[in-house]
Amino acid sequence: MATVNGVRPRKQPAKPADGGERKLNGHSNPQDRAAASTGPTENIFLFWPNIIGYSRIVLAIASLYYMPLHPRTCSALYSVSCLLDALDGVAARQFNQSTRFGAVLDMVTDRCTTSCLLVFLSSAFPPWALLFQGLISLDFASHYMHMYATLAMGSGQSHKKVDQSRSRLLHLYYNNRAVLFVFCALNELFFIALYLLSFSSPMLSPSLLPTEKNAAASSQPGSPSHPSSMIFATPGSAWAMELARANKMESFWPWVIAGVSSPVMVGKQILNVVQLVKASKWLAEGDIQARQAQGLPKKK
Repeated sequence: MATVNGVRPRKQPAKPADGGERKLNGHSNPQDRAAASTGPTENIFLFWPNIIGYSRIVLAIASLYYMPLHPRTCSALYSVSCLLDALDGVAARQFNQSTRFGAVLDMVTDRCTTSCLLVFLSSAFPPWALLFQGLISLDFASHYMHMYATLAMGSGQSHKKVDQSRSRLLHLYYNNRAVLFVFCALNELFFIALYLLSFSSPMLSPSLLPTEKNAAASSQPGSPSHPSSMIFATPGSAWAMELARANKMESFWPWVIAGVSSPVMVGKQILNVVQLVKASKWLAEGDIQARQAQGLPKKK
């Protein structure tokens, strides 16, 4: 190799065939490549917010087990599971462990637990079954459309990052933690109150009235009128005693809770409708842009 003023020039490293610099896991410079290859691998599934999410699922399943016959135990377990929904967000910010998996786990858990409770209410109040089924459908459709729209149209951003120009209501709902907590908590509290009323209010559950007809053939959840169909048919069993206590529940506080939380519950359903409509329009805008980029519709 020729020398210049007695100094041999350094040989330049050959570049890849594509003329660009090789990338490793999205990193383009040597320092980033070294960090990517030698850095510790994190286990997303063991992040503290996700562990809290798993505990929510366990508590929710336990509440479903007790739901048909043990209203107090079920309500306590279900309420703790819902309250932990606020704690996982605090943990994510505290430990800097916000992840897409955690956000989806949180939303899916919320949808499933609420839906299971509404399914029970559909069986507890047959005349209102269609309404509860509609609420389940609206809840799932609204949140699925919204999450898909934010992932597809928002460059993978969180479903809670809603621009104010797109919807002021949704921006306030998702970006104000106090508003989000109040709406979610009181919405769940309303349905818990209805659940308790199915065990305590003859006005909503006529089978709780001691008549000869329903004493023989009542199918109301929690009614002790047909203990022979239960696992523990003995009148003095723990299950039978719990049934007796359940039907003697006072309905005053469930009525108060239902009355206080009902306006917020209605507001939450309105937000679900707004969320569904806005997400649909956002996806339609993306479809129009994609079709225009493909030269569609073609001019005749």
